[in-house]
Amino acid sequence: MKKIKENVRNESVSKVAVVTGGARGIGLAIARWFLAHGYQVAIWDIDEKNLKAARAELNSEDVLAVSCDISSPKQVQSAVRKVTKRFGRIDTLVNNAGVAIFKPLLEISWKDWRSIMDVNLDGAFLCSQACVPVMIAGGGGSIVNVASISGLRASTLRVAYGTSKAALIHLTKQQAAELGEVGIRVNCIAPGPVLTEMAKLVHSTSIIQDYFDAMPLARYGTPEEIADGVGFLCSDAARFVTGQTLAVDGGFDASGIGLPTLRKVTVRPR
Repeated sequence: MKKIKENVRNESVSKVAVVTGGARGIGLAIARWFLAHGYQVAIWDIDEKNLKAARAELNSEDVLAVSCDISSPKQVQSAVRKVTKRFGRIDTLVNNAGVAIFKPLLEISWKDWRSIMDVNLDGAFLCSQACVPVMIAGGGGSIVNVASISGLRASTLRVAYGTSKAALIHLTKQQAAELGEVGIRVNCIAPGPVLTEMAKLVHSTSIIQDYFDAMPLARYGTPEEIADGVGFLCSDAARFVTGQTLAVDGGFDASGIGLPTLRKVTVRPR
């Protein structure tokens, strides 16, 4: 792929970020980060009720809310047209939308498997493929794929979810290898346990304690901390970073299996 040298970014124009799954949780926090840093933001989500609420909360003329099923090529192309019609460009894409079904290997149905892959992997592919030509025309940009710590380390009940996120991590490398020549950096965020509304509903007290026992920082992350990581990868501070996966996980991946008994034997100040 030849580098398109004639496209030069006009820094006087507001940058535009597309955030999929932007109606709540981590996606909404990412949208807030971009707004706070002078971007115009398009939030895409399949949940129209939450999308409307997010648009009202953000309450800015610099926000475009688009109802979109990212597993549908036609809807993705339509969403891109709406963004370019409103803002005229796309500088950043954050592939944040995702779904999760946690079941044992022998209980995951083909329908379950496909629904996870359709959104978590295929959706990121479709959105990237649709946004990249617009980004090239504007002189380049940045893509951040939101994976999961489950894509870096295996765990029970995550055969489909974890596999989709591991594939997304490798997709990041493939995209970085090809798109660097046209001025687009591609990186990945792998969040650990994050305190979202969904986590509050499904994580029991014992599960929370298990996570704390396995994590050096012994707490959940916040959506804002994940957004800060995404923002860093999209910023000029990361202008020589591409093809990388940043685990924002409180040390969860670094600590291995984190046996509670062994964690009691630790280095203490003298």
